[in-house]
Amino acid sequence: MKKLSTVIYLLLLVALVLAPFVGAYPVFVMKLMCFALFASAFNLLLGYTGLLSFGHAAFLGGSAYVAGHAMKVWGLTPELGLVAGTAAGAFLGWIFGLLAIRRQGIYFAMITLALAQMVFFVALQAKFTGGEDGLQGVPRGKLFGLVDLQNDLTMYYVTLVIVVAAFLLIVRTIHSPFGQVLKGIKENEPRALSLGYDVSRFKLLAFVISAALSGLAGSLKTLVLGFATLSDVHWSASGQVILMTLVGGLGTLSGPLVGSAVVVLLENKIGELGHLLARITTIDWFNTLGESVTMVTGLIFVICVLAFRRGIMGEIIAFIDRRRGVAKG
Repeated sequence: MKKLSTVIYLLLLVALVLAPFVGAYPVFVMKLMCFALFASAFNLLLGYTGLLSFGHAAFLGGSAYVAGHAMKVWGLTPELGLVAGTAAGAFLGWIFGLLAIRRQGIYFAMITLALAQMVFFVALQAKFTGGEDGLQGVPRGKLFGLVDLQNDLTMYYVTLVIVVAAFLLIVRTIHSPFGQVLKGIKENEPRALSLGYDVSRFKLLAFVISAALSGLAGSLKTLVLGFATLSDVHWSASGQVILMTLVGGLGTLSGPLVGSAVVVLLENKIGELGHLLARITTIDWFNTLGESVTMVTGLIFVICVLAFRRGIMGEIIAFIDRRRGVAKG
């Protein structure tokens, strides 16, 4: 199974490397990679630590604004802007964690949601964010003063390297002794306490790491698109990342990648799919699908909950494990 996973990841990497040369729009794929990183960071918290946060949009959007402001107004280079955004995400995660980590279940989730809404209203009212217009015109600049990121292809491969490195960090974290403690906390917190682990400290550190990586995703998204908007910090972004994780497969490394691809592709291509279905079936209603993205994603979520409770990748992994068990038997 490990060898199969390695081969699949390598094939995915090769596909991403070749994507711009086979007709894929680089900016769209970069946006998809940013959301894949965001979902993977969230999965580290929920899938492997068991903490459901409704406030992760604060880290994505807050860091997007900080990074964008640092690069546009302060004139920081792209790498320093990304570092500033990631640090902002980690700081917000530390503050959120200190306030919420002592609560569990729905109380933890609601505290994170309330704190995230505070960040949203700050972004709405603060002058440097641009309010409802958002922060526009963020320059890409030159990476380390040498690599010009104005070229979409150059920006694409820089984004790919950053996202792959961040994903490898998540993989290393999960398979480290620290990651095993997080899994133990998720499965049986009282037992972890009885073994002498400082559960609150481990939860807080996991929260900060997840927030920092979410901040990196938001900062990178701002660098790629050249703007940060209120949609990045709105509570719906928190719901979106939960949907991505659950659809792809909670507690699996590949799940958030698949889930983010499904959700982002649906949001951006559902109109084209609707027109195609309308031409094939001659049913005019399909032409309105582009205006009903929320309804379609909601329907897919309901189907996944009812038919694929482990998510897409979770069900595939469980099926492979069952087949291996039958073969061994």
